[in-house]
Parts: sequence; C-alpha cells; structure tokens
Amino acid sequence: MTTITTKTKVIDSCTPGQLPAEVITASEPVILKGLVKHWKLVELGLESTQTAVDYLKSHYNGRPSFGYFGGPEIKGRFFYDQQVTRLNYDNKPIQIDEFLDLIVDTMDDHAPPSYYIASNVIDSHFPQLRAENDIDIPRPAAEFPVEQNHVGIWIGNRTTACCHYDTSDNLACCVVGKRRFSLFPSDQIANLYPGPLDLTPGGQALSMVDFANPDLDKYPNFPEAIANGQVAELEAGDALFLPSMWWHQVEGLSRFNILINYWWSESARFTGAAMNVLYHAMLSLREKPQHEKQAWKHIFDYYIFGDGEKAARHLPEQAQGFLGKLDPNKARALRALLLNKLNR
Repeated sequence: MTTITTKTKVIDSCTPGQLPAEVITASEPVILKGLVKHWKLVELGLESTQTAVDYLKSHYNGRPSFGYFGGPEIKGRFFYDQQVTRLNYDNKPIQIDEFLDLIVDTMDDHAPPSYYIASNVIDSHFPQLRAENDIDIPRPAAEFPVEQNHVGIWIGNRTTACCHYDTSDNLACCVVGKRRFSLFPSDQIANLYPGPLDLTPGGQALSMVDFANPDLDKYPNFPEAIANGQVAELEAGDALFLPSMWWHQVEGLSRFNILINYWWSESARFTGAAMNVLYHAMLSLREKPQHEKQAWKHIFDYYIFGDGEKAARHLPEQAQGFLGKLDPNKARALRALLLNKLNR
C-alpha cells in the first residue's frame, strides 16, 4: 500500500506528568514525547513483560471483564466476516488475570490467537492503579463537566483497531509496547469507505479498507485519504492528543501492549449525542427529493453549522425560545418535544 508520509507534530520538551493546557484545545493531533514515562507501569514494562503483568495483577480486584478473542487467521485485525454480517471475533467474559496469562503463554507462538481488552474502565477493575499511573487533564471550562472516571485501559497482543472516529477528545498514553496511529481529518470520510452503522465493535463505523492490503478496485479513492493522512508512532511513555472526530487506526506493534486513555468532551452533558441527529436525518431527510435536501442543507447551515447566535440575534430575548442559548431546561423541553413528535 501507499505509505503515509506526513508525520504527526511532536512536542519533545514535555515535562513528565504536565500536559500543556493549550494542547487539549488544539484541532490537530500532537505527540507528547515522554509525557508519562515516569509512570510505574511504564518503568516496569521496560524491564520485562512479566514484571508489568505481575504489577497489573497486584492491582486487579477480581471483577470479570470482556475480552475479544480472534483466531490466528485474523492476524489481530478485529473486523467483520467475509459477508459483513457478523464480527470476526468473539466477545466474552473473562477474568483479567487469566486473560493476561493467555497473552504471555502465546507470546512466542509464530501465529498466536488475537487477544484484546478494549477500553476497560480502570477504576472498576484496577481501583488503585491510578495512584502511580495518572495525569491531570486541565479542562478549561468548568461549566462543561466531564466523566472524571472515564479512563480506560487497553490490553492485547499484536492487534489492530480498524480505522474509526470517536466523538470525544482523547489523550492516548502508550504504557507498554509500541503503537502506531494512522490519522485522518474528518473530511476524508468518503475516501475511507465507512462500513455498516448497525454492526460495529464500539459504536462508530469502521473503514472497510484493509490498510495492509487495500483493494483499490473496491476502494479506488483510498490513496487520496493516504495523501491527506498522518502517522503517529508512539513508544512506551509517549502520549498522543487526538481531537474528537479524527479518524484513526491503532496498531499494537509489540507482542504485549498496554494503552491507557482519557476521554472527555467540552460540550455540555445536556446536549446529548450528535449521532442521534444522524439517525433521525436518515429517517426524515435522506429520502426527500433532491431540491428539498438542498434547501435543508441551507437551513441546517443557518441554524446549526454557521454562527450559532445569528438566528436569534434579530429577535427580542423573550421571543428567542429554542433559538437562544441552550441550557438544561431548554434541553429537557426540546427532548420532550422530540419524543412527543416521534411517538405520533
């Protein structure tokens, strides 16, 4: 395949444990070299895999989690079957200490099974781990609360999380092993050929392109995505700030890999999930005549995608209603209005 040649911006002068406040308001990805190299788990992982595994086990509280289990034939790429009617792996409950042993026991296999625990909430399974492995995220807007405990741990062997986007900002910390992120701005969606919306591993559509062996007869515009992409290579102790809505494929490059990530959003909680708007638009707009859809594009630009205050600026405050600044009370009223209309 054509290789991505643009490298993600790197900040080399990071003080371990100190995330620059301006980074998390950036609109482009940035690598923070050595940001978490002082973490205990990073230090132990550099000693040996078994030392890191023993440390994790010492913090595990015994609660079962869910693990992804794929055969050697998927080569760590968690995706779909040939018919795209089901996923190509099983997702089943397991004790995390047993899962870690499975990875260690097959590390030297020529073609090991594919093992992956995805975004396990740390505090629910490793309640004391963050005492020696944590970083403060300087969130600039207190009126936009976030999930303080939305810190996840990803554990696996050589795995590939296929290209997708997330709706939250992300600080991804490479703790054990090495990771490669292939990154694409949101305007490359058509060139990445997204898959189904109703069958996904984590809620967002996956790119249907196999980056290692792209079928350019099926996906002829994929080279355009490659030309507009960038690649971030992380070693243990590095972190990547990834703004929301950037498409990204994540590869664990070592025989044993751990990533810890922090997700947050600067949008108020009462605003809800934007994905719901897409589903509703599929129901209400997609099958309209073309001239109507063009008109609705202008209407959405006016009310939603342009200057958010423009539609209300010429109205007296008492007449602005939903056009005025949204707050929890207006959000509840809008939600009730929508539910009432959808239930008719």
